[in-house]
This record gives sequence, structure tokens and C-alpha cells, in this order.
Amino acid sequence: MLIKKLVLSDYRNYSKEEFAYSDGINIISGGNAQGKTNSAEAIFYLCTGYSPRATRDKQVVRYGADFANVYGEAETRFGKTSVEITFYPDKNKSVKINGVPVSKIGELLGNINSVFFSPEELKLVKESPEDRRRFMDISLSQLSKGYFYALQKYKKILSQRNNLLKSDDKDVIYATLPIWDRQLAEAGAKIIKRRTEFLEKLSPFAAAAHDAVTGGAEKLSLSGETEFSGDEKEIEEAFYTALSERTETDVERGHTTIGPHRDDIKIKVNGEDVRVYGSQGQQRTAALSLKLAETEIFKSEFGEYPVLILDDAMSELDADRRGRLLSSLSGIQTIITCTEPDGIPQHEKYNNIKIKAGKIYE
Repeated sequence: MLIKKLVLSDYRNYSKEEFAYSDGINIISGGNAQGKTNSAEAIFYLCTGYSPRATRDKQVVRYGADFANVYGEAETRFGKTSVEITFYPDKNKSVKINGVPVSKIGELLGNINSVFFSPEELKLVKESPEDRRRFMDISLSQLSKGYFYALQKYKKILSQRNNLLKSDDKDVIYATLPIWDRQLAEAGAKIIKRRTEFLEKLSPFAAAAHDAVTGGAEKLSLSGETEFSGDEKEIEEAFYTALSERTETDVERGHTTIGPHRDDIKIKVNGEDVRVYGSQGQQRTAALSLKLAETEIFKSEFGEYPVLILDDAMSELDADRRGRLLSSLSGIQTIITCTEPDGIPQHEKYNNIKIKAGKIYE
């Protein structure tokens, strides 16, 4: 999968600019706050309809503009495709795929696939289980629209169940809770099973990527932390039983205390929890390894690599790790943002796009 063209109009600090990408490594360079990350973010928007930075879509509309537009063209093994997203200050964004409007964001997923890494992605290793669940959910939603819709359904049912648990009418709670429990267990089982399969595939890829980047100096291991296992039906029944057994606890606390919304991933380097004992460099390398492993998952599922976006990924890696990282990117279209390309080891010829104040000047 290759993204060939990106056009930004009144997006963030861009008035109107067009990017052309090579099939290999693309370096987006320039000073701080010039627009490098904005262009990287726009590509991820085209792939997922989601920004790793903006809390609200309207934040991307350039100051004083009526709307912002992002247009991208890509080549996949199935042919050419285009995605266009228009953002508005006062209403929801609109999406077109190959010029045809779509009404559901789920229809956007899978047209252009990408893996995104930035300094913020260190949260994947350093911070709460929610960040690690988000990593799995974004990746799995690109891999499977069915997962995306199951996740949306689960979140909706979970919200309704939690609202019920906060009710003052205990008779209503106990009378209707089993209905919500069955629906939650059914949707949750799909999520748990797919996440388990995802981690089983991801783990050896992550270990191999980490071994390559560290030159074999460190060993990475992953394990899922969930309370349920088995096939989908077995998980559903075990989850339903657990919900029933925790009824009193959930009523007392006013929220659902068990389920995939509480799952986690344990990430270890040399047998130690990297979140607790890892250095900043080890944590960054571990997060990068998970992202590189994610590209291999896409390759195994779709027969082609996604676009890999590395936003300021080199800043805390030593020269040896930078060199080994770039050596591992053969065959993957990669977009790297950095202040100066001079800090990147000579790996192969690359396309260097220089940005200043939201404009391409070289």
C-alpha cells in the first residue's frame, strides 16, 4: 500500500499544499511548529477518521476558514483509491471514498491503512491500560470493520448498563440487569476473542522487531491481561456468569467492574515490566517495536504493508538504534518527520520534503 498524493486545504497551518511521496522513505523536515506533524496527522485521518492529536475535529480548521479539506490518493494491490475528508467548525465532518459520500465512519476503515508513531505513543508503554486498549482497538478496527462495529456496540451497551446501575430504583436495576448482561457478554466476547488472537500474532513480530532494533541486546515479551479465554461462545458464557456474580458489587459502585473495557497488555523487556523499570530509551524502543510489529500484522492479513508514519521517532534513539530501525523498513513506505535529516543515518535514497510555515519550500 502506497500513498502517492496528499492535498491539504485550510488544514491547521496549511493554506493549500500538495505532497508527493516516494515508495520508500520520505523525510518531512523543518523547524518546530512549522507543520510537519500536521501533514502526518492528515494521513492518519484519511485512514481512520481519527486524529492522535485533536480532541475535536473542528480544531483542524485553519483560523478564519469556513472548512478544511484533506484529500489523498493511494495505490493498493487492488488498484487506486482516493479518500477525501472535509471538516467544519460547526458540524460533523463529511467523507468521500473514490468521490462517493459515505455516511458511516466505519466505511472509511480499510481503504488506506497506516501505522502511526509519535512521542505521544509512549503512553502505550508508560501510562494507563486505556492507552494499550486504544492501540489494539485502532489497529483491529483497520483490520476488521466487524471489530469496529462490535466495539461501538459494546461501548453503547456498557454506557446504558452503567446508567442503569446509577439508578435509585433498585427493583428496576435487578429486573432489567440480566438483559443488559446478556447483550454485553455477547458483544464483549467478540472483542476479547479478537484481541487475544491479535496479541498472539503480534507478540512474535514485536519480539523480532525489538531484537532487530536493539541488535539482540534486549528481549521483548508481550502478554494479554484478560479474565476470559476459550472460543467465543465459552468467553460469552464465562463473561455473562461473571457479570451475574458481580451484580452486588456493580450496584454498590455504580459501574461495570469486569469486561474488555478493563483489559491490559503486559510489556516486558528482559523479563522486567518496562513501564516500571524501563529507561526512556527502552520505553521508546518497546513502543516502536509494537508499531513495527503492527505493520507485519497488516502484511500478514492483507498481503501488503500499511503506510508507516514515524513522527519525531528518532529524537531519543542513539545512532546505532536509528540505523537498525531504518534498516528494518525495507519494503515499507515510511514517512518520517524530523527537524533535520542530517541526524538520520544514510540508509538509502529518500525523498526529502522541507516545510516552513505550512509551505513546502524544497
